[in-house]
Amino acid sequence: MRRRVGNSESFRSRGEDVWRVEGFCDAVFAFAVTLLVVSLEVPASFDELLATMRGFFAFAICFALLLTLWYEHYKFFRRYGLRDTLTVYLNAVLLFLVLFFVYPLKFLFTLLADQLLGFSDEVIESSQVPLLMAIYGAGFVAVQLVFVMFYWRAYSLRGALNLDAYELSVTRQEIQSFLVNVLVGFASVLLAILGGEDFTSWAGLVYLLIFPLQASNSYVMRSRRAKWSNTRSPADIEGGSHREEEP
Repeated sequence: MRRRVGNSESFRSRGEDVWRVEGFCDAVFAFAVTLLVVSLEVPASFDELLATMRGFFAFAICFALLLTLWYEHYKFFRRYGLRDTLTVYLNAVLLFLVLFFVYPLKFLFTLLADQLLGFSDEVIESSQVPLLMAIYGAGFVAVQLVFVMFYWRAYSLRGALNLDAYELSVTRQEIQSFLVNVLVGFASVLLAILGGEDFTSWAGLVYLLIFPLQASNSYVMRSRRAKWSNTRSPADIEGGSHREEEP
């Protein structure tokens, strides 16, 4: 029972209660998922059912991406419980971006899924694909920047939040993590805009760099925390000085 979803025993939960802004956010995320639904009407024939099922994989990917955003949002508010004006404004920007870019998100992954499954509907010209990738990349970068600002806000209030050394290290890790996503998304936008049709595939494949870069960031920060923890003396631990210096 000491463990919290999105937290560990070492990171204290400061946002136990769900307040109105978080409730509103849950409603907006739910609405965004509704916009991803393949069809709001029940198929009238088996052929229509098969046509509807074509959108299953695209819906699954988009649903997973939105769920990831929702979880990151939930984790931040559980950890820090911030309710200041700037956080509310940042939260509003995030919701605006989620709703505005839900259709480009759905369109892109529906197009990708149809190509992988061998469907040949001409819904976009090849010359328009770089612009589509640039639009998606811009939305991706904007959302990641909001999370950077979320965690930077928490870091700037570290004294008021009474963040200890471990929590400060995790906060820095999160800032670096979202900055990595920003750089990858920015690289994709540049490839799409400057490279044109010849670099469209690379503009999409560059997102795969997120996985090794995030793994490296996590490994480095965990190693630092482990090294810092091993160098503490029993007297430091008993005296509580481990909260004074960030690993």
